[in-house]
Amino acid sequence: MPNVQVIPAKKPKLSAQVAAPTTLRRVAGYARVSTDKDEQLNSYEAQLDYYTNYIKSRPDWEFVKVYTDEGISALNTKRREGFNQMVADALAGKIDLIVTKSVSRFARNTVDSLSTIRKLKEHGTEVYFEKEAIWTFDGKGELLITIMSSLAQEESRSLSENVTWGKRKSMADGNISLPWKNFLGYRKGADGLPEIVPEEAEIVRLIYRLFMQGKTYSAIAKHLTAEGIPSPTGKDNWTLATVRNILTNETHRGSKKMQKTFVTNYLTKAKKANEGELPSYYIAESHEPIIPPDEWDAVQAEIARRKQLGRPVSCQSPFSTKIICGGCGAFFGSKVWQSNTKYRQIIWRCNDRYNKRGKRDCNTSHVKEDDIKAGFVTAFNQLSGCRKSVIEDCRTLQKMLCDTSEIDGEIAALEREVEEVEGLARQAINTNAREVIDQTEWTERNGVYLKRHAEATKRLEELDQQKLDRVARSKTIEVFIKEFERRKEIIAEWDEELWLATVESVTVGLDGSLTYKFKNGTEIKT
Repeated sequence: MPNVQVIPAKKPKLSAQVAAPTTLRRVAGYARVSTDKDEQLNSYEAQLDYYTNYIKSRPDWEFVKVYTDEGISALNTKRREGFNQMVADALAGKIDLIVTKSVSRFARNTVDSLSTIRKLKEHGTEVYFEKEAIWTFDGKGELLITIMSSLAQEESRSLSENVTWGKRKSMADGNISLPWKNFLGYRKGADGLPEIVPEEAEIVRLIYRLFMQGKTYSAIAKHLTAEGIPSPTGKDNWTLATVRNILTNETHRGSKKMQKTFVTNYLTKAKKANEGELPSYYIAESHEPIIPPDEWDAVQAEIARRKQLGRPVSCQSPFSTKIICGGCGAFFGSKVWQSNTKYRQIIWRCNDRYNKRGKRDCNTSHVKEDDIKAGFVTAFNQLSGCRKSVIEDCRTLQKMLCDTSEIDGEIAALEREVEEVEGLARQAINTNAREVIDQTEWTERNGVYLKRHAEATKRLEELDQQKLDRVARSKTIEVFIKEFERRKEIIAEWDEELWLATVESVTVGLDGSLTYKFKNGTEIKT
């Protein structure tokens, strides 16, 4: 039998259970509350005071500080600045022991909790969970931490599901929830519904008006920033995304769609767009609109129209996607010639002029930007010479566009068709379930129902889009009329606002001629 000599340990393991440590332990506290409610903040202050006094009362401990996180969830550690700073200081050798209230205050994510504790343990830092009386240097510590963290994580999952259920029930009951602090145009009314804030509503109306005048998202954002108008979050600079969200948010038309997004992971709080995975809730005419519904619909149609035409809604130049090649139909793009000289000039050239191999495919000549501007002044003044007849023609066209009686009649007939086919299909399914019938014959008959239903539904979608296009076209003409009536005299120079409000496109001919197509349909060649 081997002769084994036992050498007793001389240096005690530093733990709170050591009766007489040879050195003072450097101790820090950690306090956190997960909401900003007053009662929780009181708890936060109490924790801060408690751990400061508790650590200082121990003669064998040296107080470092109390690290805190206020209004932060414990589901993960990414955004907890106080927690992360505490861990960094511990790993840097500044802390020997961390005292905190409970496992759930430390982390409700089992993986984060265990990985952090193991990392601290490797660097000689112990954690004491007061509520559970767990010391991480204890042999049973990690097992207990695993169990308690798992329970805390399950509690978070259950709480998350309960909160989600409550929100969906509230949506189904028609209750509206908005990020009130950062939502432009509305505040929460006494009845819980959106209430218009007059001065903010004017900004919303301005954004919609500028868009219908032809400005892009970027141009609108630039205009609002230049005017010194604060963004919904109170910032000086407006972004393209903010403008786009305001223009596409149905809340401004007096309706509300809820559960557009949903949380896919309660731990990471990751969200995704609801593409049919969960029910959504639409409350029509739920509150007073800032933008009339038909005007809001017109803006959505204009957004769709620009996308369909390949016109970006974020371009900076008022000429982008408005200059069309008369030779091949492509858009013109801008180029800068002699940019570093006094002869600097901007020209517009067909984007398909040269192919990928650098060979010339289009013979339409380029055009100077100054010539486009000068041609617009000439064309607009020529159109102004027939002011009365132009406005009368526009009003007549508007009446035609607004008369949707024929479309409405076809929609009503198709809706009856869809209802009838759905009834026949249900009857056929019930018959097939109750009786023994020829399945080949039943499949053929059911196929006819499905085809009729698909054709009627497709036609309904087309008619709905036609109505929307008519409304958008009518609103575009209305903007044109107002701008046309406002300019009672001929113009002497280029005016960007007038250009955006009145010009649909400019076609550059092979001979270099410019044909201006105005939004009322009139074409003038210069």
